[in-house]
Amino acid sequence: MKLIKLNRDALLKPLQAVTGIVERRHTLPILSNVLIERKGNTLKFVTTDLELQIATSCQVNETIEETIAITVSARKLVDILKALPDNIEVTLELTANKLQVKSGKSKFNLQTLPATDYPTLADAGNKQSEFSISQGVAHHLLSLVEYAMAQQDIRYYLNGLLLVTEGKEIRVVATDGHRLSYARSELKESQEKTEVILPRKAIIELSKQLNTSENPLDITIYPNQVCFKFGEIELKTKVIDGKFPDYQRVIPVNYEKHITIDKDELNRSLQRVAILSNEKFRGVRWMLTKNSLKISCTNNEQEEAQEEMDITYDHEALDVGFNVTYLLDVLNHLPQEKTVVCSFGDANSSMLITIPKTENFRYVVMPMRI
Repeated sequence: MKLIKLNRDALLKPLQAVTGIVERRHTLPILSNVLIERKGNTLKFVTTDLELQIATSCQVNETIEETIAITVSARKLVDILKALPDNIEVTLELTANKLQVKSGKSKFNLQTLPATDYPTLADAGNKQSEFSISQGVAHHLLSLVEYAMAQQDIRYYLNGLLLVTEGKEIRVVATDGHRLSYARSELKESQEKTEVILPRKAIIELSKQLNTSENPLDITIYPNQVCFKFGEIELKTKVIDGKFPDYQRVIPVNYEKHITIDKDELNRSLQRVAILSNEKFRGVRWMLTKNSLKISCTNNEQEEAQEEMDITYDHEALDVGFNVTYLLDVLNHLPQEKTVVCSFGDANSSMLITIPKTENFRYVVMPMRI
């Protein structure tokens, strides 16, 4: 039974959009597969890992009456299509529990599993909030905070990103307990206050799929699920059940010591100093004196690096240590900015990094003993 005959590129693009979340080895073999469904003149592709689900579809010229659905190894099918020449016609046919991929003089037979066994995410129930923002705005918000998410932390609620809607504002927050990143943007329509924690894998996949255009991203928040729709893609994710830290208490509001500094110059200085930092602790000292910032570090081999920058600073001297990786992370995720403002309390207080003349971004990094 013929499933589809289509240009290789037209088949490969939607397949690649859904296969990023597929694990190579899974306790459930069917989760390594992609669900392919042909109905009318629509060809639909679905993948899931039980927490996250991505679906997309493409239109085909030929209409069929019955619905055909099978599952087949996602990686193998993508690898076969990638290895075929560009713009060649590809035919997919079902024969005795196998999917046959034919193109020119090439032929491949892939094992299938029944579509009825494929575990798609259940419907989420009553929606709590529904709104739309541009893909470009969403992509920018995620890029400002996603690097601060924890990885495999025992405090599972940190392995994700907090999404908050309130009034005409959307806020995203990520923290790993050592640094916190916060960004906000405006919404066109006022929303009820909702807070959900989105898993790390969902955020990374969403960030990868979004573009920087004005095209809409439709977001629907349910009690235990969030749905993102953009273009032909629908991404559903379960939410993390837990209490996110009170980020508003973490962000300092009364600091009086501020320096405005060239972002690229600071980035280059930190990169140079980092070469000789301790590989395990990655600590660097910031020594602020009148109109001067010295950044230095030493390592176990008694080697030392020091950089000095001219700044405008007229407060008491300050000597405080930070993890250089956390500082480089934030500077590398502010591509549009020329300057940043670094604000300080005392030697035991965190540093606040902001962008001049805007309240839309905050980055807090905890001090470390050096």
